Amino acid sequence: MENLAQAAERTESGESTAFDDVRDLAFDVFARSCPSRGTLEHVTGRWGALTLGALHDGSFRFNELRRRVDGVSEKMLSQTLHALERDGLVHREAQPTNPPRVDYRLTPLGEEIAERLLGLIRFVEGRMDDVLAARESYDEARGAR
Repeated sequence: MENLAQAAERTESGESTAFDDVRDLAFDVFARSCPSRGTLEHVTGRWGALTLGALHDGSFRFNELRRRVDGVSEKMLSQTLHALERDGLVHREAQPTNPPRVDYRLTPLGEEIAERLLGLIRFVEGRMDDVLAARESYDEARGAR
């Protein structure tokens, strides 16, 4: 796999590269093969959204984050953090201490996404009376049949 410098050299010589192909594509989350779909899943899934929201408050160690995101299992939090780190949204910093210390924090891109998510979270929380009334109305209508 070539790196960006090699791709730049090939591009300067007029050759097309895989990086050119990706750069020329418009990302479309509705397209099955679009890589943005996976990232959207990581960000909007239950544990991804809650983890990003929690990390917006600052840096956390794993168990602190697990307590903050109430209900997440150790396995799910670990998988979520790996996915978010791979997508460039979370930074994992392991410090060579005894015992080892690992801190997680948002990257600048993660901060930007978390702020948008928190806007949605606050909106949903603020409209829960309406949601609960709609649920009750729906359940009554379904039960009346």
